[in-house]
Amino acid sequence: MLFAHAVALLHAAAVLFMLTGALLAVRWPRLVLPHAPLALTILAVNLAGADCPLTDLELALRQRAGLAAYDGGFLDHYFFGPLGLDVRAAGTQLGMYGTALGLNVLGYGLALSRRRGRPAPVGAATPASSAPCAPGTRAA
Repeated sequence: MLFAHAVALLHAAAVLFMLTGALLAVRWPRLVLPHAPLALTILAVNLAGADCPLTDLELALRQRAGLAAYDGGFLDHYFFGPLGLDVRAAGTQLGMYGTALGLNVLGYGLALSRRRGRPAPVGAATPASSAPCAPGTRAA
């Protein structure tokens, strides 16, 4: 039972990180390295309509522990079901994918714009038009 709960917590952490990782990468850019592959993997599993491996593992561990397996997926069981929402309904699907896509586009957009706005590293070549003028000369 403990392992099934641990997998459920890991699954929840993966979903939460998939939703917020791009926003966190604005502050900590190195988070892109684990976030991008995770987000793409979750997207691929969902678009393919495949069963999530973490859900399959949790269900197998629940059955091994003598607990009842649940119908549907992880989000349906732990999030949408308790809210009375049908995960297969078009509105729920639109909200789910829209939220995930929106947060990731926003996060990566902010991260890219922040990266572009950074000053050049010390010692980097500067374009002639932005180079400071020598004392006593005027800018063209």
